[in-house]
Amino acid sequence: MRDDDSSTDAVDARLAARLAALRAERGWSLGELAERSGVSRSTLSRAERAETSPTAAVLNRLCAVYGRTMSRLLSEVEAEPALLVRAAEQPVWEDRPAGFVRRSVSPPHAGLRGELVEGRLTAGADIAYDRPPVPGLEQHVWVLEGALEITAQDVEHHLAAGDCLRMRVWGPTRFRCAASEGARYALAVVLP
Repeated sequence: MRDDDSSTDAVDARLAARLAALRAERGWSLGELAERSGVSRSTLSRAERAETSPTAAVLNRLCAVYGRTMSRLLSEVEAEPALLVRAAEQPVWEDRPAGFVRRSVSPPHAGLRGELVEGRLTAGADIAYDRPPVPGLEQHVWVLEGALEITAQDVEHHLAAGDCLRMRVWGPTRFRCAASEGARYALAVVLP
């Protein structure tokens, strides 16, 4: 995780601008976007002005409305796509209140269907997504450290270090770190 808050602030500012641009491209008012996403107008307004960084759950709802994965949206706020991204240059996004840190490992490229993400959850973190950003999204979750409980299609899966879960995401999912230590995992995402 980066300690450099200016890097995080710059990503948040570019993300805010991209969210505003996506809404403008569709000609939607904040009210229309609020109705479509289920996110309050005030939260959307603050996110588009970079007054607050959206939570993972809010970002997921917006990605669903815009038909993008979270990685794709975050890659759109990066500069030029590269073939190689060194570890120190990989974009990190945090939802501090939820205890979630997300590192985009794959070099960003909007035209590709697959991407690799590193996720970290603190002990006790519990993140619920009410829908996938893209219905039918394929995900492979490989636990690198700690343990995770993942619920998809009303089935709870308990994963320990080394375990890998493959799933197609059609509805709500939940990532929970119930262990006393945090969890670190690799997430491979493949667009349908």
